[in-house]
Amino acid sequence: MASGMMRFVTVGQRMPDKRPAALRRRDFAEIYAEFDPERAAEQAARCEQCGIPYCQVHCPLHNNIPDWLKLAAEGRLEEAYALAALTNTFPEICGRICPQDRLCEGNCVIEQAGHGAVTIGAVERYITETAFAQGWVRPVRPPRERPETVGIIGAGPAGLACAEALRRFGYQVHVYDRYDRVGGLLVYGIPGFKLDKGVVARRERLLRESGVQFHLESPVGQGGRWSFAELRQRHDALFIATGVYRARSLKAPGSGLAGIVQALDYLITSNRKGLGDAVPDFDSGLLNAHGKRVVVVGGGDTAMDCVRTAVRQGASSVVCLYRRDRENMPGSRREVEHAEEEGVQFIWQAAPEAFLGDDRVRAVRAVRMRLGAPDATGRRRPEPVPDSHFTLEADLVVQALGFEPEDLGSLFGEPELALTRWGTVRIDWETMMTSLPGVFAGGDIVRGASLVVWGIRDGRDAAVGVHRYLEARAASRAA
Repeated sequence: MASGMMRFVTVGQRMPDKRPAALRRRDFAEIYAEFDPERAAEQAARCEQCGIPYCQVHCPLHNNIPDWLKLAAEGRLEEAYALAALTNTFPEICGRICPQDRLCEGNCVIEQAGHGAVTIGAVERYITETAFAQGWVRPVRPPRERPETVGIIGAGPAGLACAEALRRFGYQVHVYDRYDRVGGLLVYGIPGFKLDKGVVARRERLLRESGVQFHLESPVGQGGRWSFAELRQRHDALFIATGVYRARSLKAPGSGLAGIVQALDYLITSNRKGLGDAVPDFDSGLLNAHGKRVVVVGGGDTAMDCVRTAVRQGASSVVCLYRRDRENMPGSRREVEHAEEEGVQFIWQAAPEAFLGDDRVRAVRAVRMRLGAPDATGRRRPEPVPDSHFTLEADLVVQALGFEPEDLGSLFGEPELALTRWGTVRIDWETMMTSLPGVFAGGDIVRGASLVVWGIRDGRDAAVGVHRYLEARAASRAA
């Protein structure tokens, strides 16, 4: 047994202090305070130091969680950060937004034993914030600069993780993004109460100081500033990390009424307003929940972001409709608890079947659902309950039904870019390379809409694939 560890027997689980719901409803500030050193060490010391660390097994990055928990418990925070940063490019971001209840903490042995999981995410955030405060987080300085250049399409989690890893190898890295800020959905999709935008800006500064060159407001493809072919000529390798942005829509009577909007449009508008941008669609009320009866359709993390955003915008009521039950929802259980504390009403096993109104939506006609036989994925298929219709008044309906990829073959003018039947980019998972030589891909454009932590994993893996490809090419030319 590690000295001073396994304190879960005498010390209960305790998260950092959380702001009262009545206060946090009023603004977009993060809801948790930082751990103080004593409590962080105490909570880290609850770790059992398992022989088989299931927290690490179930982390997409396979973070060395028990090891840096032990270091944190002993107050060796600089070493703890160094160890955390070996496997995770952005531990301060994952500590905030990862659904730990479904990943590391949900698989913690002492959680399964009924003692309450080690608060892994909160300790990870504490370690990294301490590292920033103490100046332990420094720009990348590769041992030697290489002449080869790599272009990255997309400045979201996968693209940024790949850029940082490639700079460690010494490559010249150029990142192209359609937006005017670095971060992708970290900035425009995730609300500030989960991830303060200053956290992302801080990492951007480090990447710039590390030598990463950003080309913002530079969409790639048909009608964009750069063609895909031009980037292939300009760089020795490319990494596609565009994400998936095409929203799924409800196909129901009245779905074209004004006041029925897409989740990403709604969240981007809110985040831009918070960043101080001029946002006419917010000011006009089109994408502003203030004073409105809001219904959000969906049960994932995006839906949770929307309901909690609507609360902070001053909606008169916020209801979430989800067609399955609470146990089968894809979103974080912790996020549901936060939303309920903040006044969101959840109607489980219910789905809209029509939208009512003349020029704009005034109500949602919904039907109760029950879980029937499992579908091809093994999940029980929701089916309507006969004669169970009910109506919800609504002035704003937000569709949070997930996202699909754009047709990259057409957008990039590259018919040889192989896609899956879902429209995602097909890659060789051993190398992360697409069907085009020297072109790699990762993140949501390969996996479909997924977690930030998986994007980070793919970006890091792709950087290794790019390095091996360029090394092999250089060796072949030298032979």
